[in-house]
Formats: sequence, C-alpha cells, structure tokens
Amino acid sequence: MQLYPDNIIHVYNRGNNKQTLFFSDANYVFFIEKIRKYIITKADVLAYCLMPNHFHLLLYTTETSVAPKKIGSLMSTELNNAVRILLSSYTAAINKEKGFTGSLFQQNTKYKLLTGEATNKTNVPLTCFHYIHQNPVRANLVYRMEDWKYSSFNEYMSSTMNNICNKERALEFLDINNENFYESSYGVLKDEYVRGIF
Repeated sequence: MQLYPDNIIHVYNRGNNKQTLFFSDANYVFFIEKIRKYIITKADVLAYCLMPNHFHLLLYTTETSVAPKKIGSLMSTELNNAVRILLSSYTAAINKEKGFTGSLFQQNTKYKLLTGEATNKTNVPLTCFHYIHQNPVRANLVYRMEDWKYSSFNEYMSSTMNNICNKERALEFLDINNENFYESSYGVLKDEYVRGIF
C-alpha cells in the first residue's frame, strides 16, 4: 500500500498458521517495548492491542512515516521498515526462547487506509479504535476491556501510565470525548463499519 502523511491506518498481522505469538506476560511486554522502540519514532500510535495470536495497531502517518527507505536493492518507507524490524526482531527472540525456527508471523502484514472521503462519512477510524480495544472482550479473554493488560485502553483511562499512544492526536482526529470515553468505548459497533477496517 502506498503511504501518505496525515492518514490513519490499521496495521495488523497474526501468527503463521494462526499460531500463538505471545506465550507469557514477558512476551507481551517485550513486544510493547519493541513498538516503543521502532514504531513511535516513525508514526503516532493511536491505539494498539496484542492478542494471543495476532495484533492490531492504529497509526497516524507523518512525513517521517512515508520517507523513502532503501532496504538492500528494494525501496520501502520508514514505517514499513520499522514494522519489518519489529516483527523480525520479535520473531528472533521468540525463536531463541522457544527453540523454534522460521516465520512466526504471516508473510504479509496488512495495512488498511482508514481515512478518505468514504471512510470519514462513516467514521471508520473511530470504529477501528473501539474495535481494537473491544477485541479481548469479543474473544472472551476478559469481561471488561480494562482487565486486558496488553492494549492501549487503560492508557486512555489513566494519565499516569507510561504511554506509547499519542492521545492528543487521537483526541484531535478521532473525535474522542474524555468525558464519555468509557461509555462510548463499550458501544455497539456497526457491522458495516467494522468491515471497513479490514
């Protein structure tokens, strides 16, 4: 996908053959630190959620995100390269820890553009934001979103957490209201809008 600045994109991938990606609390924390190291320097993170066999990132692209990056003989972007390094470095660590070999993630990470004329009319970016946070509840991993430790939901609930999300950017571009954030986060998402995030 061609990347442009000032857009909101949904980036997601899952385990190769739907295999587990995160085997312990330490694995989840390690991946979040990798997001901090590689992604937030290239794009603004608006939301994230790590699930046992997949992950979601909601990103706001910047000029840095789309800057050309040469990888060997191929041209890419700074953001694409950062995602590649995130996944390959995490894979290397898990393979070493577990004695695995080969790919941990599916070959092609998905990038879905969520901004533009059609998506703005249905507020697809906001739907994606809430979908990402609702993911653990939808999967019956927890009863309440705030009980899942590996998403950005609690970053938006607390001002004291060590955040990786750019909450100011999210408030600006997703029309999130601090006063009714909790209630709106639990709102029912329209199926036709959810289809637009993939």
